[in-house]
Amino acid sequence: MEGCMGGWWPWPPVLLLLWGCGAVAQQGTQPFSIRIEGDVTLGGLFPVHARGLAGVPCGEVKKEKGIHRMEAMLYALDQINADPQLLPNLTLGARILDTCSRDTYALEQSLTFVQALIQKDTSDVRCADGRPPLLTRPERVVAVVGASASSVSIMVANVLRLFAIPQISYASTAPELSDNNRYDYFSRVVPPDSYQAQAMLDVVKALGWNYVSTLASEGNYGESGVEAFVQISREAGGVCIAQSMKIPREPRAGEFDKLIKRLMETPNARGIIIFANEDDIKRVLEAARRASLTGHFLWVGSDSWGSKISPILRQEEVAEGAVTILPKRASIDGEERIGRDSTYEQEGKVQFVIDAVYAMAHALHNMHLDLCPGAPGLCERMDPMDGRTLLHYIRGVTFNGSAGTPVMFNENGDAPGRYDIFQYQLTNTTVPGYKAIGQWTEYLRLNIEEMQWSGGQQDIPSSVCSLPCGPGERKKMVKGVPCCWHCELCDGYQYQLDEFTCETCPFDMRPSPNRTACRPTPIVKLEWSSPWAVLPVCLAMAGILSTTFVVVTFVRHNNTPIVRASGRELSYVLLTGIFLIYAITFLMIAEPGVVVCAARRLFLGLGMALSYSALLTKTNRIYRIFEQGKKAVTPPRFISPTSQLAITFSLSAVQLVGTLAWLGALPPHSVIDYEEQRVPNPEAARGVLKCDMSDLSLICCLGYSLLLMVTCTVYAIKARGVPETFNEAKPIGFTMYTTCIVWLAFVPIFFGTAQSAEKIYIQTTTLTVSMSLSASVSLGMLYVPKVYVIIFHPEQNVAKRKRSFKAAATTISASTRLSQKGSEHQNGADAAPAACNEPALAPASRTARPRGV
Repeated sequence: MEGCMGGWWPWPPVLLLLWGCGAVAQQGTQPFSIRIEGDVTLGGLFPVHARGLAGVPCGEVKKEKGIHRMEAMLYALDQINADPQLLPNLTLGARILDTCSRDTYALEQSLTFVQALIQKDTSDVRCADGRPPLLTRPERVVAVVGASASSVSIMVANVLRLFAIPQISYASTAPELSDNNRYDYFSRVVPPDSYQAQAMLDVVKALGWNYVSTLASEGNYGESGVEAFVQISREAGGVCIAQSMKIPREPRAGEFDKLIKRLMETPNARGIIIFANEDDIKRVLEAARRASLTGHFLWVGSDSWGSKISPILRQEEVAEGAVTILPKRASIDGEERIGRDSTYEQEGKVQFVIDAVYAMAHALHNMHLDLCPGAPGLCERMDPMDGRTLLHYIRGVTFNGSAGTPVMFNENGDAPGRYDIFQYQLTNTTVPGYKAIGQWTEYLRLNIEEMQWSGGQQDIPSSVCSLPCGPGERKKMVKGVPCCWHCELCDGYQYQLDEFTCETCPFDMRPSPNRTACRPTPIVKLEWSSPWAVLPVCLAMAGILSTTFVVVTFVRHNNTPIVRASGRELSYVLLTGIFLIYAITFLMIAEPGVVVCAARRLFLGLGMALSYSALLTKTNRIYRIFEQGKKAVTPPRFISPTSQLAITFSLSAVQLVGTLAWLGALPPHSVIDYEEQRVPNPEAARGVLKCDMSDLSLICCLGYSLLLMVTCTVYAIKARGVPETFNEAKPIGFTMYTTCIVWLAFVPIFFGTAQSAEKIYIQTTTLTVSMSLSASVSLGMLYVPKVYVIIFHPEQNVAKRKRSFKAAATTISASTRLSQKGSEHQNGADAAPAACNEPALAPASRTARPRGV
């Protein structure tokens, strides 16, 4: 039999017999068709020929997708007609047409299926002799198996639905055909590409890719497949599309090289989702090889690639590692091989062609049982056949298909998605080829450990826009591209709250080393073993021992002239203050608590207040005696020991009352200061355990004592003109001058270190050392000489003759007059012994002048 191309088809004898003897070859609108008589006729659409060139409808014969699939339908019809259990007493016939792989041509051919349903008006048609004509009624096609390409099925479905003819496709997978409103009579035994797109998306996610490009052949299959992938990935999230490119139907020279060049504009998107026909796949791989990009792209191919050799022939290295999808299928036993080439393998959609024919048969069988129970053939309720009723039975069938898998349809006429996942490997197997690495049935099962990539690499290559951020880094998203970001380290005291946010730790915490959480800030205090505490403690211990030694010496020699002459009462008060000044060091270093903090407030200024109150009382007494002596021989008021003690305690009471009022108004407690050592480096941050005393409150606590010190210094300066005979004013003056220098040095050190990380240590050490030094100055200048005389020169610790205030005043007046005449000015000493009629020391020699102590 001769085809439209004028050549003979090299078909096996069975098809030649059907086409030439058992079939009717028609010319004109149906140049290629097969017709098989039967009680019920099924239509068939197969791409027996490829698309023709230069305006010719049909091209070369397609052995795999055309003849092999067509033979599968004929094989299925033979099997069904020979089955006594399925459609008994009914024979299935067929009218099979060639689509020539072109949608418009297939539409023309499909009109054959509806001819019997078109009512023709023959009332005005008569033969030459006047008799009505004898017209041959065309066979009635109740359902159609096909077509192959989605574009052809869409075109044909629009016509068949007008005449209520159900259609079952064995290869059309476009998601568009799932629209039950537009294609309500369309069903398919292959899953739609929306399932395939979901399976491909699951593969991409399982491989850890989030940035891929898509490549589609122009047409319903490629464009719909990519559209489904993009839509599903957008809804699911986690995968971004770098570029979506389309391969034209008629690509120009260099078109594929341009596509590869454009794909390299986003080099991080190495994963390429490809919905393309075999020829386009092959030419894409060739272009990648020409661009020396072997191993760069990571291909994920749809079922049009599947496990076929033809798309990757002589492009094996470029295709290595490609992951492909293929609906789950099996080779059908009993099918003859087509063609004279003994290496020819069974075409992949054969199983689905057989399943589609059997789905029709089961639907007709169930329909016959319900509508024609017990009837040997078609009953009136099935003749003519109602398409809507048949569609209802088609959608309700459930049986095990030719591959042993269930055949069923959902409400949209789609078959369930069942896919095998393959990877093309060169070195992982003894024979290079496609290796099954998983499957998808509503969810993915992937054996990643069996996968292998370009060059035999085992590790999964990356296809991501941005690498994952490290611990403690947040993602700063790139606008408009949710899979691309910049990583920013959470700095300072921030930690990573989530992948997009850095949050500042609470004030009492600091970030962990990897900045993924917060942890408590360590708490520190001034320890006894700290180097900052060693010097103050040593000074305080030495001072306390020295003060104790002086007090013991004075107590043991309490009634000796030198002790009495120094003013015993004020001396003991002054020594008590000095002792408290030394002792405060231990309170400042002790661990803060309610008792310690209260003791700090109470004794911090009390010791200095006692010391400088006593010194102020002494200097004031000397100054008043000196001034009164210039005017009269009458002694000034309040110079007795009792008066001096009253004045001293009155001055000290101000400090004590103020401190007690502070303790009552604001009860003391310890606090943890996290700001003091909140340094830029969180690892060095510490919380400082301290008393609730600010720098200002500490200075206020010492303020009154410093006021007494300054006042005492002023009186010491005023008393500098006392005659040498009354020389106790001289050591007091030196004491106050030195003390002022110590505290002038203290102020800048104390406040200059307020921002230092070592503030607690520096300030505590500075304060305690300054207080110990001031106490040491007073102790050393006022009492060490006396103790020296008491211990080492007891011969000088004897009584002098008594001197009246009048004699002392006369001496002061004479000294003043001599000073006015230009004689050498001598600093006087305390006139207290004479004024108070205290016993004086005996002269060292008979010629020595009497000197006050």
